[in-house]
Amino acid sequence: MTTKILVSQPRPKVERSPYFDLEKKYGIEMVFRPFIKVEPMTPKDFRQQRVSILDHTAIVFTSRHAIDHFFNLCKGLRVNVPDSMKYFCVSELVAHYISKYVQYRKRKVFVSPTGHVEGLVPLMQKHKDEKYFVPQSSVHNDDMKNMLDEAGLTHTEAVMYYTVSNDFGKDEKLDYNMLVFFSPEGIRTLLKDFPNFEQGDVAIACLGQKTIKEAEDHGLRVDLQPTEELRSVPAMIEAYIKGRG
Repeated sequence: MTTKILVSQPRPKVERSPYFDLEKKYGIEMVFRPFIKVEPMTPKDFRQQRVSILDHTAIVFTSRHAIDHFFNLCKGLRVNVPDSMKYFCVSELVAHYISKYVQYRKRKVFVSPTGHVEGLVPLMQKHKDEKYFVPQSSVHNDDMKNMLDEAGLTHTEAVMYYTVSNDFGKDEKLDYNMLVFFSPEGIRTLLKDFPNFEQGDVAIACLGQKTIKEAEDHGLRVDLQPTEELRSVPAMIEAYIKGRG
């Protein structure tokens, strides 16, 4: 019987992907199905938060989703983001994505040296006179707010897009040997759509400490997570396949 692995994110758009290489190498079936989806917020809903974007001098971006929805919502609100606006980004990947909407200038784009929010805060403190605006998902915690409060920075958080469950259809089966999760919301969607789910021999791989904690808090066994040897999801999948062999 073919090994089936469910990866809870969209199918890669590029032809060459480590996931596809694993399919060919081991003859497995890789199914890509997001457990959550992101939806835009309307200008009307945003206005109800009574936040003025132009009262701020810097934007903090933690994801490409945040960038897309920030600029699209600004367009809907008829807010012209000034050229003087600065951008503080959690990673190089996120920073370069800004060029999709504005001319990329290194002098106004700042990147966390660690690739994490924690590494971004000291950089923001060097620009302590800025007024920071943080676009967020409807599903968020107060970690960012608390860190910026502790750092003594002037900041405002506002929801600019919705993260919702991408529910399974009534006829969809969960007949997989391995499930791969990238967020706590993915775990919650699994248990909402399959309330009688019993893990048994099904392997679960999780990316991120919050995802791991969410799984374990619900009594699930996390079989694979990032380590020094397994730095990526494809590496975890390959380790699982070799372990079965």
